[in-house]
Amino acid sequence: MVDRSFDAAFVNMPVYVAHGLKAGHRLCITAGIHGDEINGSEIARRTFAKIDPLKLRGTVIMLPMINTAGIRNGVRYMPDRRDLNRYFPGSYNGSITSIVARRTFDLITTHCDTLIDLHTGSFQRANAPQIRVTSKNPAALTLARHFGSGIIILGGGPRGSLRREAVEAGITAIIYEAAGPHVFDVEAANIGVRGILNVMHHLEILPGDSPEIPEDKIYHLTVWERVPLGAGGFFFPEVGLGTEVKTGQRLGYLVTPLEDKTTTLTASRDGIIIGMARPQIVLSGYALFHLGLRGEHSELTEKELHEQESDDTLSDG
Repeated sequence: MVDRSFDAAFVNMPVYVAHGLKAGHRLCITAGIHGDEINGSEIARRTFAKIDPLKLRGTVIMLPMINTAGIRNGVRYMPDRRDLNRYFPGSYNGSITSIVARRTFDLITTHCDTLIDLHTGSFQRANAPQIRVTSKNPAALTLARHFGSGIIILGGGPRGSLRREAVEAGITAIIYEAAGPHVFDVEAANIGVRGILNVMHHLEILPGDSPEIPEDKIYHLTVWERVPLGAGGFFFPEVGLGTEVKTGQRLGYLVTPLEDKTTTLTASRDGIIIGMARPQIVLSGYALFHLGLRGEHSELTEKELHEQESDDTLSDG
């Protein structure tokens, strides 16, 4: 039966399925959980266009625009102003966001054993191509290595995110993060498509050997370089995504426009820039450069640990 209710227009989403001639892994690819992250939807489109069911072993299920209303309107959140990626596994007795989360989660856990969730940076920030994966699931970590983005960030993800809840439900799940919101980034899209096809070769969904995987850079934790207290103003970065930086290295500068005062920004630790803010007006405490670190949590200050635990709006999409 077709649901013709008013709410249905905000719940329905496109779903594409390709069945192979032989049984095999069941891969779900999700995108558009956040309506401003359009590059993920483009990766999904490009990937599905390359699939030939006659060469397929197993099943590929594509959900390219889960937050359909958000994609159409260029809005990150759901129509009820909730962040969908904090509401999984959801509930059929809750808000529109909860209902969409529940329907999506049920589809994935019923029909798939593997999940690749596609995201970009958010809030005027961009991410270097990277895979986020828990270190506690060996199968997921192997999947991350075969994706081949070159950067792997270890972590469980925030509670309520699709990736974390799917892993806890027994699904092998990873996230691909790249580029920024509201724009199409062809290079990041090509890396994403190639990575998904690499995974499909690894899982033997596609014939042939999995392509050679580049040397992975695995980072065990992350930390943000932020605007110092009282230094808010105009932000100008001088390094790019993927740059390896050393402690004390210059990253950019801030200008307090009414005083014409310049503040130099430097790296507090050795690491790699996995995400960063675009040039813009910023205030004290604003997250500017996201550094991937190879150390242990014991090396972070109490303030950095608190920020890492509490500021989940900057993680998993």
